[in-house]
Amino acid sequence: MAIQSTRIRALKDAPEGRDARYVLYWMQSSQRAEFNPALEYAIEEANHRGLPVLVGFGLTEAYPEASARHYAFMLQGLADVAKALAARGVGFVIRKGEPDKVALDLSRQAALVVCDAGYLRLQRQWRRDLAEAMDRRLVRIEGDVVVPILQVSNKAEYAARTIRPKIHKLWQDYLAPLRRREVRHRMAHAPAWEIDLSDVPRAVAALDIDHGVAPVRRFRGGEVEARHRLQAFVNGGLARYGDERGKPETEAVSYLSPYLHYGQISPVEIALAVRDAEGADSETKRVYLEELIVRRELAINHAWWAPADYDSYDRLPEWARLTLDAHEADPRPHHYAEAQLEAGETHDLYWNAAQREMVATGYMHNRLRMYWGKKILQWSASPRVAFDTILRLNNRYLLDGRDANSYTNVGWIFGLHDRPWPPQPVYGTVRSMGPNTFKSFDAEAYVDQVDRLVAAEQV
Repeated sequence: MAIQSTRIRALKDAPEGRDARYVLYWMQSSQRAEFNPALEYAIEEANHRGLPVLVGFGLTEAYPEASARHYAFMLQGLADVAKALAARGVGFVIRKGEPDKVALDLSRQAALVVCDAGYLRLQRQWRRDLAEAMDRRLVRIEGDVVVPILQVSNKAEYAARTIRPKIHKLWQDYLAPLRRREVRHRMAHAPAWEIDLSDVPRAVAALDIDHGVAPVRRFRGGEVEARHRLQAFVNGGLARYGDERGKPETEAVSYLSPYLHYGQISPVEIALAVRDAEGADSETKRVYLEELIVRRELAINHAWWAPADYDSYDRLPEWARLTLDAHEADPRPHHYAEAQLEAGETHDLYWNAAQREMVATGYMHNRLRMYWGKKILQWSASPRVAFDTILRLNNRYLLDGRDANSYTNVGWIFGLHDRPWPPQPVYGTVRSMGPNTFKSFDAEAYVDQVDRLVAAEQV
């Protein structure tokens, strides 16, 4: 099937480069070699011109709040990319530097440049800077959402209920397989690499980054592992998802959020696999697709329409800020400093388990993320202190942190995309969560599960 025209947007019109050696795909957000419309578009354009394709990746050592944990997962994925591209006859090069600067350098021998779409502040700045500095045509392909965001809405949506009908109206047009293009002109000699992806631990150790948060064993990065997890979920967890998704000890979730964060798997590929799966009823599939498409793309909508402050307390709805400010002086049942929270040293055994899971493995079940954040709000000196603490811990430890979903989920704890509830101390009319959370699943089994996961990381 052809790539939908609404996924394609020219960021700069310019003459094609003379004596071009290749078509350049600057890979940044879609870190995969399969089901990647930006790559397939670059291959089409290269075939038309009788040129090979070069995929270039710029590795900055200064990405905000990224640690060895995040870089290891990303480089594991890029190692998969390099192997898959080589098998298709597509060149690949990875260089250190600001991604837009690496792309600019590689563009000098390109007929045109293709890029994927980024939704966060820095990612969007890279694309603007490249478009301004480059003298080549620059085309952006939006392949990490199901429905291109500007097709859905031209404003920040208030809640899931306002964006849901807009997405549902369109999504069937975009839930379609992506045809794998034939590479007619193989690249014989790609530029030299600056990172050795054959030994990821050694490559990570050599980077000038935060090494205080170690890589994890529980999750290996890359599209190969992402597809294994997708297949395992479709064959097992999906049938139980509708009834058990809120029970972390049952492992009825897909565990695909880290892979979506790095673009190591397409949300369209996931949606098609779920839609066509046998053994799961239509309601269960609907519930999963709601999370994958509606909720995730609501988060991207939030980041897109609030580029300056999607990660700021001041971006919360006015009603939420007013009620939290009005209750700032309420007595706290417990008060913990950030260091105590980070170490998992509270009175709450189950909260501590969730914190330990995040610190040790880079993951936390979504139901526990909600409880975890609501309790930090309740136990902090002020809502602003709580917001900053949650954001720092989230971004530092979670593999899927520093993401539109993360920023929106943190905002939800404080009332974003929600509505007022009956008033409570500290929370005001922002939704609270308490001990009833643990009546819906086996909390003791979850603590035992975390003990096993932490022990496995320490081997």
